[in-house]
Amino acid sequence: MNISKSLSKVTSFEKKLWGISVALIIISYLLSGTQSMLSLFTSVVGATALIFLAKGDVLGEFICIIFSVLYAIISLQYRYYGEMITYLCMTGPIAVLSVISWLKNPYDECEVKVREAKKRDFIILSVLAVAVTWLFYYILRHFDTPNLLWSTLSIFTSFMASSLSVIRSKFYAVWYGFNDIILIILWVLASIEDIRYMPMIMCFVVFLANDTYGFIQWGKMQKRQSAEK
Repeated sequence: MNISKSLSKVTSFEKKLWGISVALIIISYLLSGTQSMLSLFTSVVGATALIFLAKGDVLGEFICIIFSVLYAIISLQYRYYGEMITYLCMTGPIAVLSVISWLKNPYDECEVKVREAKKRDFIILSVLAVAVTWLFYYILRHFDTPNLLWSTLSIFTSFMASSLSVIRSKFYAVWYGFNDIILIILWVLASIEDIRYMPMIMCFVVFLANDTYGFIQWGKMQKRQSAEK
């Protein structure tokens, strides 16, 4: 992995997308009046990761690992144990598996080889996601997790997104988009009680836009890679 080369391959549009994303996050941070620099920093780290994920660059997965730890800390502060456990015990470790998978399947130095997910892949992952979600539901209920239904749904969508990332399918971005919507709802509910969590709402609004871009880009990558075989 060549970080300098990864940075040099960021397009003008992607720089603007990142700049707008960070600006919106900072504005929401200022409007909320929160003193939590951790929320601001975590959101910026996440937005940065998505730019590289959209390019199929393994650097994005490395940054995702960092984001998982930071986001888990913020989730713990609000007692969103589902989010904390999900990112520490599932999303983070699966991101590590994605790093390994992407490094083993490069298309070029800064781009992973996109794989066409089969029907069997979706069936297997769906069954696993249901099993993992069912298990986590009881764990979250035991810890009296706020907004239990949404927290449980977040586990399902996050598992599907992370797993599809491991197998290098463009549909990882679709499931992350679903997860973004659920997390927007979760943090709206949290912000009603404590305004300092408002930046997390904008964080996932920005993530939704970036994941949409990621799905479009991976579709283009897959088509180009198939044509160049």
